[in-house]
Amino acid sequence: MELTREQGLALLRTYNQEPFHLRHAFTVEAVMDWYARTLGYAEEAPFWAMAGLLHDIDFERWPEEHCVKAPALLEEAGASPALIHAVVCHGWGMTGAQVKPEHEMERVLFACDELTGLIGAAALMRPSKSVQDMELSSLKKKFKDKKFAAGCSRDVIRQGAELLGWELDTLLDRTLQAMKAGEAAIEAQCAAL
Repeated sequence: MELTREQGLALLRTYNQEPFHLRHAFTVEAVMDWYARTLGYAEEAPFWAMAGLLHDIDFERWPEEHCVKAPALLEEAGASPALIHAVVCHGWGMTGAQVKPEHEMERVLFACDELTGLIGAAALMRPSKSVQDMELSSLKKKFKDKKFAAGCSRDVIRQGAELLGWELDTLLDRTLQAMKAGEAAIEAQCAAL
């Protein structure tokens, strides 16, 4: 039995209070749900979304132990081994947890985590403060500007596209479309905090 959305949200809120971190969790949750439905995993969409929601469960309190502290927190809450594996492997190569993403869902999470941050930062620079009017060409310019959102690793994003066997533009475009599709729901959740 997997965690319900309500259980996952309560768990997230136990260890995350910063609005920035909560927005990121809601964003990655929405993006993962969109990808599950788009890539033919609709029946697994709640699981994909939960992995997105909880992927940074330990980051706010224990940034130096990111993806290392998470397994104990998730196991204590009753998360499945598959969910724990998915959460841990999104930090592959970046954290102390060296678990490689294997399932397509894990590869998508690895690939889109950093990218959602870059897209979100790009949206804030727009007059609309929204992704709705953002074009792929504009996102590509921001991606190439290494000084823009410097904390979002371009190398990890490229590596994620390679893990998926996708062109970089495909990953950028799909993740942008996912964020457009989820933006209203994400904003509503953030407004309710």
